This record gives sequence, structure tokens and C-alpha cells, in this order.
Amino acid sequence: MGELHPPIEPYDQGMLDVGDGNLVHWEVCGNPEGKPALVVHGGPGSGCGPRARRYFDPDRYRVVLFDQRGCGRSTPHASDLATDMRHNTTWHLVADMERLREHLGIDRWLLYGGSWGSTLLLAYAEQHPQRVTEIVVSGVTTTRRSEIDWLYRGVGRFFPEEWERFLAGAPGTPRDGDVVGAYARLTEHPDAAVRDRATADWCAWEDAVLSGETKGASNPFGDRPTADRLALVRICARYFSHGAWLEEGALLRDAGRLAGIPGVLVHGRLDMGSPLHTAWELARAWQDAELVVVEEAGHLGSAATRGHVLGALERFAAGTRPRTSPPGRR
Repeated sequence: MGELHPPIEPYDQGMLDVGDGNLVHWEVCGNPEGKPALVVHGGPGSGCGPRARRYFDPDRYRVVLFDQRGCGRSTPHASDLATDMRHNTTWHLVADMERLREHLGIDRWLLYGGSWGSTLLLAYAEQHPQRVTEIVVSGVTTTRRSEIDWLYRGVGRFFPEEWERFLAGAPGTPRDGDVVGAYARLTEHPDAAVRDRATADWCAWEDAVLSGETKGASNPFGDRPTADRLALVRICARYFSHGAWLEEGALLRDAGRLAGIPGVLVHGRLDMGSPLHTAWELARAWQDAELVVVEEAGHLGSAATRGHVLGALERFAAGTRPRTSPPGRR
């Protein structure tokens, strides 16, 4: 169950000029005549890796992957303090996705992503529903301020010692203060040592939240190469301190724009960072979506999570719609 497809290399790739001095790296793999699909990576700022290619049957899909502004292979890179971040917002990324679709000559495509990627693809789909055939999400978020507050404050009740260290990393911030905004300012500090320390403290907190899933075997944030960590934290803190430039609850409020687009939402019941409630709310607001709750999985997913995602992509490749049922039921 949940066996990924064999590794595959891109047959085409390039750098797309999206304006504001930014070049976005993109790649395409699979079947040039296959069903178009776009992978929307998480973070924000994590970049897209080769493993994501393996969720798609290379004989049936034309898979497009891209690195969002400032991360991965896109330039300029956010790890460089000289990189101007003013033109790196949710709506810039939505525009980049649409520009990439036009550049590749794709009329409509399936969207796949998780975590932050689900927020971004929902923002895109609600703005351009006529360009989306289906949606598959693994780990639902909408980046409401309430969700951000939970991840960087509320969940601290389960990790009180680690949260105290996280708060201490932003000196002078009161317990009920804007800790995310404080870290956003630290990542822009002219002293590299200050930026490095803030990056390490942020990653330590994120890894603490995931520790129940990793059991100490890895640190998904802290184990990244230095430049990737710097870019990831700088972008994350910037986006979350601005509420991702979204009106509170807008993606749920406007879910009716997704009417007619079939979707599959796969979410772990044990997801500490992004509790199941958001996925439940989205499934209730979007009647064409099927919510699959994976009992033993968290934010990083599991073999069962992977199996549900692969199954959804296989069904969509075959032209089969998911069963829509009351949220939380198969």
C-alpha cells in the first residue's frame, strides 16, 4: 500500500521571468501528452523536491513542478539578505502559477499539494476555477491567523518547555505578544549571527511540534542545508506575520467558487500543527470534496496517507470522480 512510482527525471525545465527581478524554476516530467498536473510545495519556502514527482503515474501524467519565489532553485534566493522580499506574497505566487500555466501552453490542470501548498493552491483555484480540473490535498491548511496562532502559541501547551525557548528566542516579546512578527524582524536583522540564531530557534520549535511523528529520527526543519533553512524561515515568518495577505477565513468563505471541481482532502487525525478541524470545515464548505481522515497519521503523513493520495491521483487519471460523502467518512 502506498508504493511510490519509480524515480523519474524532467524532460524539460527552465527559469521563468515573473517580474520584479524574480526567476522561478520549473520542470516537467512524465508523459508530454498526459494529464496536466501542478505540484504546489509547502513551507512557504521549502522548495520542491524530486520525491513529489513519484506520486504521479509517468505514463498518464504531465507533471509540472516549480520552486516558489525566493526558494529552491528560484532566484534571487531569500537566504541572501539583499534579496528584496516586497514582491513575495501569496498573490504574487498565484500570479506566478497562472503565468507558468500560460508559458507551458496548458489549458487546465490538476492541483496537488499539502500544508502551505494547500493554502496556495486553494487561493489559486478560487481565483482561477476555470483552470482547475481536480484538487488533491495532503494536510489541509488555510493559513488563517487563528491557525498561525495555534501553531506558534496554542500548541505550546503540549510542548511548554520548547515553547518557552521559542519565546525566549525573540527577546522582549510578551507571552501574549506577536512572536511570529518578532521572528520576522529577526530574520531581516543586518547581523548574520542574529539571523542564524533566529533561524535555529524557529526550526527547533517546528521540529518539536513534529517530534511525536519523527520520534527523534530526523529534524525536518533543522536538518536542511543552511541556505535552505535561512530562506525557509525568512519566508515563513514573513508570510505568517502578514496572515499570508488573506482576509481571515477568506478561503473557507469563498469555497463555493470551487463548485464543480472534484477534490480529495487527506488529513491525519493526529496532526498537531494543523488540527483536523480546518479540513473538516473546508469539506463542509466545498461539496465536491471528499475528506479522508487517516487515524494514525500526523502532519508528515504515513504509508496510509500516501496510499490515499496515490489512489486519488490514479482515479483522476482514469477520469473517475471521488465519492462525495459527509465530511470525515469514506
